[in-house]
Amino acid sequence: MRYRRLSVQLTIALLLILVGGVLSQAAAEHYGKVSWIGDGDTITVDGVGVVRLIGIDCPEKEESDRDWKFLRLGSCDWQALRHVAQSARQRTKELCLHQVVQLQTGEERFDRYGRLLAYVWLPDGRMLNQLLLEEGQAIVYRRFDFSEKENFLTLEKKARTQQRGLWRVTKHRS
Repeated sequence: MRYRRLSVQLTIALLLILVGGVLSQAAAEHYGKVSWIGDGDTITVDGVGVVRLIGIDCPEKEESDRDWKFLRLGSCDWQALRHVAQSARQRTKELCLHQVVQLQTGEERFDRYGRLLAYVWLPDGRMLNQLLLEEGQAIVYRRFDFSEKENFLTLEKKARTQQRGLWRVTKHRS
């Protein structure tokens, strides 16, 4: 009798673990309509909240200390960064505002600001994160590891070679 009770308890525990695993996997994918574009790499999705695109970083709309990241990598000059920031936001808006997107989270689900970290899949099947890199609207966020990092670094390098977006050669004023 005692072993039977232990067996039932173990079975229930295993079932709970399996169900919990399935539920956590299901929670890793979300769908929702994009209702707002904060900047090139931050959107708001109805029913989900603020979403930060995993693995990329777009310039800020106003000059900041973060500009050095872009400049160190060989991107355009200070003034051109503001233009790219505006362009990245506009491009993100064109691609997904008022569209239903699929969000796929990585290992880290939230950043330190409470934003959901996700790969954003557009209705046509393309990944927004990748598109922004291909167009030179963003750099790879190098500080943390993520599943698409090597692929993203390749896309960034290609955009740089093709002098797209951030990587356009600009004439510096004297």
